[in-house]
Amino acid sequence: MTPGSDDILYCGAPELTHALAALLDHYGLELVMHPAGAPLPGSWWGEPEAGIIGHRVHVRPDTPLHSALHEAGHTLCMDPARRASLHTNAGGDDLEECGVCYLQILLADNLPGVGRERLMRDMDAWGYSFRLGSTTAWFREDAGDARAFLLQHGLIDADDRLTGQPRRA
Repeated sequence: MTPGSDDILYCGAPELTHALAALLDHYGLELVMHPAGAPLPGSWWGEPEAGIIGHRVHVRPDTPLHSALHEAGHTLCMDPARRASLHTNAGGDDLEECGVCYLQILLADNLPGVGRERLMRDMDAWGYSFRLGSTTAWFREDAGDARAFLLQHGLIDADDRLTGQPRRA
């Protein structure tokens, strides 16, 4: 799939915008919706990918939902010191990146009409690449390290339920 495909969920869908804003607000993050065609502050990969600056996730109507969840996941998975100075580059290591991918999938379950299965299909269509060939295979069979990272840092509990808290240390 290419950016702009009708088969991917985008942040501009009205039913998603409000739910995404509420989800991020629960974590102390702010969703900033920019108009179509406007520059996206804090976008590491370039437009239409989401941007992050501080506690703000910047999107436009053509930003893929999975991108917004991924960048929010970066903000939640980093330690407080990095979060305090966050601007564009989330940094982190490979393990944290895996934790971010796992977290964005769990976050999707909190968005009406989305859920993990749909988000994983969108991630595959966009070009996410995992050793086992698909996001679903990775999530179900190869993401133990990502899950352990989230558990260790208090983002999920032992039953894979979101705690509603960002990483503390």
